[in-house]
Amino acid sequence: MTDLNYDDRHIALLEALWGEGYLSPGGPEEVARVVEHAPVAGARMLDIGSGSGAIAISLVRDHGAAHVTGIDVEAPVCAAARRRVEAAGLGERIAIELVTPGPLPFDDATFDVVFSKDSIIHIPDKEALAADVFRILTPGGWFAASDWLMSHDDAPSPEMATYIALEDLDFAMASPSRYEKALTEAGFQHIALTNRNKWYLEVARDELARFTGPERPAWEKAHGADLIASSIETWGAMIKVLETGEHCPHHLLAQKPG
Repeated sequence: MTDLNYDDRHIALLEALWGEGYLSPGGPEEVARVVEHAPVAGARMLDIGSGSGAIAISLVRDHGAAHVTGIDVEAPVCAAARRRVEAAGLGERIAIELVTPGPLPFDDATFDVVFSKDSIIHIPDKEALAADVFRILTPGGWFAASDWLMSHDDAPSPEMATYIALEDLDFAMASPSRYEKALTEAGFQHIALTNRNKWYLEVARDELARFTGPERPAWEKAHGADLIASSIETWGAMIKVLETGEHCPHHLLAQKPG
């Protein structure tokens, strides 16, 4: 994992757009879709890149996880997550841990389900990640994640390079074929990759319309005209590569043999 450096202004904007505690699109509905085919009820779970804790709470409260360990690389976000978990009265079922970038700091066969939502884009070595997730899963355990992928593993197109530069978040995008190969070589079975490009293209167009339409003065008042202007530029660049399919968010699902 790497340090994302989301500042308070960007966090506030993303939560206003996607829901309190959510720093990626789709809110609790998209979380539900990611874990739809993973047996979360009663599971011991790891949430990689848990952010400010809303997803961990949803996994326990809405999906019946027995216990969730959320990990992140940023101390302020972990502190915010701990406050949110305590306020929800779920301190006994959710642990938030600050970790350093690198291998996952857990023993073999610790978790029944490893989950991540749009965080592993920041981990360049997808092969090491797949092997590490496999290691910490119990036999028969599941890896269920969403991530932002690129349609190929060649150099990004000029349009994609522009978009990645505007995001300025250390994106390490990989292709569906690279993810599938990494999961296969790690030993996973029942691997499924689901392309969410069409879904997010519609969502992103709606988000840009909110920034540029009648709501724009309210967004500028709440978050600053400069941040809204830069967000409009970023969303415009992102929509271009969503339209070509080069930017292709996916759901990932794989099982460790029992």
